[in-house]
Amino acid sequence: MLRPQSPSPPVPDPLLATPGAAMRHEGSAAVTPIAFVNAIVSAYAKHGKDPANALELAQIAPDLLADTAACITAAQMERISGAAMEELDDEALGWFSRRLPWGSYGMLARASISAPNLGVALQRWCRHHGLIADDITLTLHTSGSTATLAITEHRDLQTLREFCLVSVLRNFLGVACWLVDSRIPLTGARFPFAAPAHHGAYSVLFSAPAQYSQAQAAIDFDAIYLALPLRRDETALRQMLKRALPLTVLQYRRDRLLVQRVRQALTAHPADTHSADDLAALLNMSARTLHRQLKDEGASLQALKDEVRQARAIDLLLRTNRPIKQVAEAAGFQNEKSFMRAFRGWTGQSPAEFRREGFINSSPVAPENLPSD
Repeated sequence: MLRPQSPSPPVPDPLLATPGAAMRHEGSAAVTPIAFVNAIVSAYAKHGKDPANALELAQIAPDLLADTAACITAAQMERISGAAMEELDDEALGWFSRRLPWGSYGMLARASISAPNLGVALQRWCRHHGLIADDITLTLHTSGSTATLAITEHRDLQTLREFCLVSVLRNFLGVACWLVDSRIPLTGARFPFAAPAHHGAYSVLFSAPAQYSQAQAAIDFDAIYLALPLRRDETALRQMLKRALPLTVLQYRRDRLLVQRVRQALTAHPADTHSADDLAALLNMSARTLHRQLKDEGASLQALKDEVRQARAIDLLLRTNRPIKQVAEAAGFQNEKSFMRAFRGWTGQSPAEFRREGFINSSPVAPENLPSD
């Protein structure tokens, strides 16, 4: 768990705060399950210390620990986490067989900051994590267009298992987002334990469909993010480490690859992206958020639709002998008339004229010999 490298006010734990909670403090809703507080209390017991001071600092009544349905605010979790890391001198809060003293996770961040892109930085993070804690192994791999960070457990983490696995995944995601200064939306999250009573909290923690009783803990995201160059330097790192943990709490609102994700969705699902609502649903966001984030990136949904549809239509007109009506449908148009109007606006020609001229100018292979898609 990333921790400040110099004394500072208590910092938020990466567990269960709604976006922006680190700034709302006392106004935060009580949504953090008491189970995570009990995990910290277990860490005190493991180290043979009394959590009374930390509980008092966070204004958590001891009898609340027995109420499995109880929740605390992000500010309370912030206080007890900060106090526990300081009193136990353990950035991992008891997860592992040995303490991770002050600066351990900062060291991992410093080792990753010089990488040429996010993929290399995260591979370094995984490799170096194994040097400071051999109780678990982090593995980053890709399969097709999906990148997966998986955790292999090498010993029984006992009562701290959920707290450890959830925190390590959130830590990894928070650091990844910070390194490229972009939200990285997850496409899935898996956990090797049964759904806990507080499983509803996981939608806040990971904002992705959660699966339980799986082989190992893991998160999935689009592998295209791994190619992004890092946007942080040593100066930014020193500033971040003064108060590091909020980066694992605050959700990045800006996704620097949203334009690319929209293009991919429009290309892969032309028949299911006629409206902004349909497209937004595919991307797991609201239509309002979709339009706002595209505007932030200097793009518009209509312009992206035109770009993708035009490229698809031109490809099909020149590469296949499909009837115009089928080209229109494959390009994402609901009818041939709207397609012909749009195509003339793009090229100044009808689709049929464009196809004939394209064949004449390029002397292509006879269209009937070409694949239909």
